[in-house]
Amino acid sequence: MKKVLDKLYKTNSLSKDQLIYILNNLDKSLQNYLFQLARDTTIKIYGNKVFIRGLLEYSNHCKNNCMYCGIRRDNKNVDRYRLSEEEILLSLEEGYKIGYKTFVLQGGEDLYFTDDIFESLILKIKKQFPDVAVTLSIGERSYESYDRFHRAGADRFLLRHEVANVQLYNELHPGMNFENRKNCLYNLKKIGYQEGAGFLVGLPGENNEILAENLIFLKNLAPAMVGIGPLIPHPDTPLKDEKVGSAEKTIVMLSLTRLLLPTALIPITTALNTICEDGLERGLMAGGNVVMLNLSPIYVRKKYEIYKNKETRDAHELKTIEEKAKNVGFVIDMGRGDNINFRRNEDGK
Repeated sequence: MKKVLDKLYKTNSLSKDQLIYILNNLDKSLQNYLFQLARDTTIKIYGNKVFIRGLLEYSNHCKNNCMYCGIRRDNKNVDRYRLSEEEILLSLEEGYKIGYKTFVLQGGEDLYFTDDIFESLILKIKKQFPDVAVTLSIGERSYESYDRFHRAGADRFLLRHEVANVQLYNELHPGMNFENRKNCLYNLKKIGYQEGAGFLVGLPGENNEILAENLIFLKNLAPAMVGIGPLIPHPDTPLKDEKVGSAEKTIVMLSLTRLLLPTALIPITTALNTICEDGLERGLMAGGNVVMLNLSPIYVRKKYEIYKNKETRDAHELKTIEEKAKNVGFVIDMGRGDNINFRRNEDGK
């Protein structure tokens, strides 16, 4: 088994069967060895830096009905909101004053935000903050829309694939289909974004074969960023009675992703920290190197409830993050934090 892990560390590649073998046979000592290899890989490429992002949840309206998401269209208990352009720019200005050089605009698939509105917003953000990286996490759009946003100045795009098993994906996403999701991801890559994919751990019907499929999908896609988090069932969704995803398995999948995609930027997700008190430290020690802190106005944060009891890392909590990172040998980095394959100057050129 150790030989298989060593092979993964040296070649950054394994077959689906070999990945299933690892997942079926990973005991505590081998798990720790896996974490060590993943951490060594991160440090070899990015050093001991933790890249800090400012997250702005601009709307909790969504046209989709994903079975696990608290802001799904059919959840009538959601207190819906959408931030105005002025509120968005003021929130980003506050983050910029603190020192943030990456803004992540995240929301449900809100049809109010047309291509014209997004293009105008991106242009204004880039004009006001020319040295900042803009990341969009706004769901599925056409190639033309993605290209338009990229030309306006958007640098990165997060679109988790959630699960690479076609049948399970289609069951969990009514009215959507995996083929379109996959096409969106490849379109983003073709356009030139630093794109992010990723998946949930603990979905109903999941097994080690499906988890291995997720990893193989990521290896083939080779995204610049990967987000992995545990399922946290929301009480107002069809998956309300499912178990919470395993923190341990989430961290294992993070480490395997690091070894398969050594240059990826990998966040320690809010969901992991919600179910695991020391999730940040454990994530850093297992291959993660990105943390997102919340720039959203205080009065809307509780409304962006994709799952209950969501841990909210406030944008001003840098000292806390800095201390936690320092305790496990890492330092925070407030720069743009581009993927090493997309490095550019701090002025954005």
